[in-house]
Amino acid sequence: MIHIKKGIAIFSILSFLVLAACGNSSANETATKKVNFLETSELLTLNTTNEEDFTSFTAQNQVFEGLYTLDEKDNFVPGVAAEMPEISDDQMTYTIKLKDDAKWSDGSVITARDFVYAWQRAVNPKTAPGYAALFKDSILNAAEINDGKLAPTELAATAVDDHTLQIKLKKPVPYFISLLSFETFFPQKESFVEKTGDKYGTDAAHTLYNGPFVMKEWDGNTSKSWTYAKNDHYWDKKNVAVDEIHVNVAKDINAGVNLYETNSADRAPLSGEYAKQFKDRDDFVSEKDALISYLKLNQKRDGKATPLANNNLRHALNLAINKELLTNDVLGDGSFPANGLMPKDFVQNPETGADFRTDSGDHLVYDLASAKTYFKKAQAELGTDKITLELLGDDQDTTKTIFAFLKDQLETSLPGLTIQVKTMPAKAASELTRTGDYDLSLAAWMPDFKDPWTYSSLFLSDYYNNSMSYHSEKYDKLVRSTDAELANEPLKRWNAFVASEKVLLDEDAAILPLYQHQTAVLQNKKITGVQKHAFGSPYSYKFVKVAN
Repeated sequence: MIHIKKGIAIFSILSFLVLAACGNSSANETATKKVNFLETSELLTLNTTNEEDFTSFTAQNQVFEGLYTLDEKDNFVPGVAAEMPEISDDQMTYTIKLKDDAKWSDGSVITARDFVYAWQRAVNPKTAPGYAALFKDSILNAAEINDGKLAPTELAATAVDDHTLQIKLKKPVPYFISLLSFETFFPQKESFVEKTGDKYGTDAAHTLYNGPFVMKEWDGNTSKSWTYAKNDHYWDKKNVAVDEIHVNVAKDINAGVNLYETNSADRAPLSGEYAKQFKDRDDFVSEKDALISYLKLNQKRDGKATPLANNNLRHALNLAINKELLTNDVLGDGSFPANGLMPKDFVQNPETGADFRTDSGDHLVYDLASAKTYFKKAQAELGTDKITLELLGDDQDTTKTIFAFLKDQLETSLPGLTIQVKTMPAKAASELTRTGDYDLSLAAWMPDFKDPWTYSSLFLSDYYNNSMSYHSEKYDKLVRSTDAELANEPLKRWNAFVASEKVLLDEDAAILPLYQHQTAVLQNKKITGVQKHAFGSPYSYKFVKVAN
């Protein structure tokens, strides 16, 4: 998730939750169960067909629910759907029955039309987010609609009746059920959205819910707090154990640790010195992530080539950073070096079961001597001994710490290179990245769905998340083949993904992978049921419980 979109960027990757001051309001067994969480960035939107960030994804996953959702082992289970889909023999038609008792928070029944309407908004060029690409890559007519060639009503998703949804794909999509659990595929009630207009999803009052919780006390994207309250109309409300989850924004990790240590918080995120200090405690928890942090290397800015258009310079930067020092000495939270685009323990070879990282191997591993050689070649080709690059990121403490390390590493290892650090609020940094107004940008991607495509597609020449003017016909051909002629040939498809990573990194050094994130926290043992996901939304709070 993850650019400030989940794909997106590191902006908000540290939106770890912190649980604080939980418990009963009285000794009575029927007393209200409340917990307090912290987020490290503001909630930007509840409109699931808008651009999104990690905090928004987390929030949306608590107050909405799609056709399918994830259990504690990241298996797909029915949400609004009554059962798993009926799939045609050619893998291109999905028929899905909806639950009779799935309702909106106003008490009205959720219908197949609510999904059709939301999806049409997601591809309509007037309302479509960047995530329209997920529809364009899968559902028949979506690309033509998004290009303005067909009306949104031509999308091949139809309500056969109130409780039956039929979807026709443009081609077999091996990961389509995974897409159906993703936020942009969640339903929206047409009458409510049309009534609220542009205000839809901008605050608690202008949003309608269908998840385990409803949103309260959220006044918009500048709010520093909000509350998830148990949804009385949720079909599975009997399994929602807490009544309220209050959230405050606290960007300072030190503040979270202080809350925990003074018994005012039940869970606190850790990084750097704190993670190293507390790693041997019995309340220390390290949660696995499939999130990769990396630097985007922008090759064109303001219509002109940047120094990063030089292949030798990109190689020099990649080989000059000691990622072991970064993860062990700076982060210290269990994160480990990323020597590839695809995360470890995310996807496996369809025949052998081998992890992607095993089959692809390591790329661009720290090699200072080679880095210096590449840098000298770059200086000669660029005709200058002095090269200055701007490093863009958000204003969170961890980002600033990482930037201090990167600046020192690069300037020390490559004499003649100057790194100018530029930090700002996450939303502003994300916008500069999106428009290509940067040299180096710290980004992170948590997978939207469980398939290599969610990573490899990021750097296609025409993909909305590229935003760094990287273009490789060889890379495009390999990745596109996995979504076309190889879609039904699992092993050949797998091999194409492996080959494409080698082009992206070994040949082009198009990005600079830094580390695979791990979430380190201190957690009170009274808290259970916080579900951490490897793809889609980072967290589910439906099953959070507080022991008496």
